[in-house]
Amino acid sequence: MAKPVITFIGAGSAVFTKNIAGDILQRPALAGAEIRLMDINPERLAESEIIVGKMAQTLGGKATIKTYTNQRASLDGTDFVVCCFQVGGYDPCTITDFEVPKKFGLRQTIADTLGIGGIMRGLRTVPVLWGICEDMLAVAPQAIMLQYVNPMAINTWAIAAKYPTIRQVGLCHSVQGTAYELARDLDIPVEEIRYRAGGINHMAFYLNFEHRQADGSYRDLYPDLVKGYREGRFPKPSHWNPRCPNKVRYEMLSRLGHFVTESSEHFAEYTPWFIKRDRPDLIERFGIPLDEYPKRCIEQVARWKKEAEVLKNAETVEMKDSHEYASEIINSVVTGQPSVIYGNHANRGYIPQLPDGCAIEVPTLVDHMGLQPTIVHDIPPQLIALMRTNINVQELTVAALIKENPEHIYHAAMLDPHTGAELDLDQIWALTHDLLAAHGDWLPEWARVPMRKAG
Repeated sequence: MAKPVITFIGAGSAVFTKNIAGDILQRPALAGAEIRLMDINPERLAESEIIVGKMAQTLGGKATIKTYTNQRASLDGTDFVVCCFQVGGYDPCTITDFEVPKKFGLRQTIADTLGIGGIMRGLRTVPVLWGICEDMLAVAPQAIMLQYVNPMAINTWAIAAKYPTIRQVGLCHSVQGTAYELARDLDIPVEEIRYRAGGINHMAFYLNFEHRQADGSYRDLYPDLVKGYREGRFPKPSHWNPRCPNKVRYEMLSRLGHFVTESSEHFAEYTPWFIKRDRPDLIERFGIPLDEYPKRCIEQVARWKKEAEVLKNAETVEMKDSHEYASEIINSVVTGQPSVIYGNHANRGYIPQLPDGCAIEVPTLVDHMGLQPTIVHDIPPQLIALMRTNINVQELTVAALIKENPEHIYHAAMLDPHTGAELDLDQIWALTHDLLAAHGDWLPEWARVPMRKAG
């Protein structure tokens, strides 16, 4: 592959596009790539074109940058498809996903992966991803989809169920990002840490977390993490999550014996134990940031506007490693140089303890042949049991989408651990109805419902 062609769908997500494109352009084998930027928002697309173009010029101008507003045209003959969009955006859809549940007393932190917010986001997002798959089959059937869109597990499962020939991987930074956080708590260089993880997206666990010793042997770090938490030394304040130290995850480590690879604010809403409207002491004790995602969205938009103006007027653009997997995958496929990443795939026996077809996250070998997931067969039963509570919601959401059956949306909400712990069945049904009505045309036609009459 002399000159790889890489298409960004949702390139108007300028911060993400800048980071991933910067990673790609800094790799010698990819410096001459053709970068295609596609978005339905011409203004945001133009902004990304300027910034990515300046990055290319900073690195010697070897890359070709093209822009598209037509999705199929942008995919024609491409080798890699990077999906990085949010259907409905912060305003109105994220606001809706938080404000409607609040009326029922249901509070959330992120609401993009599981829970009632994750279910709604899946209903909005999967049809768009299916549309990309249709175009890929028509004009780029061998391309590899690098899917960064949440809800990751629902998306990955739904794509594999309907378009099994699409070469896809769901990508997240939680595994490598959490390793950096724990290395910081332990005051150990992350390069000296070896780990192995497995599970489902946002609920994978480190099965081993070890420190390389001077003699080449490895020492288990779990006793140090548990001891540090019990003594109040961990977690330390983190630049990754200044609002929410990882107290929830450390508490789960002390209960389950393993550390989960997604943040505490995420994990708090995947279980029934931490966010309770009649227990404000729990919110305080574990530092749970309710309504965290809307706060981040507002701050990120404001920060990006300032940064974009600076970048557009700058002569050169500084680039740093984002620690995302996309460029590593593309580089390995193009050059044949092997690498190992953590990827989300449809389960085909990779985790034998979990259902066939569900989305799992496992170590994945990448080389010129593409992506080859590895088998993880030794996940402790308590972790598998916890994962299944989330898989139930994912499975019912995917079933609703595949079968176009609105009843399964209500079933998914009913079986969500956090929703079921806070609301009774009548409330869950009413909440689900109100959210479907509020999202309206953002949803597929079969899922739309009329607004209920007041009174």
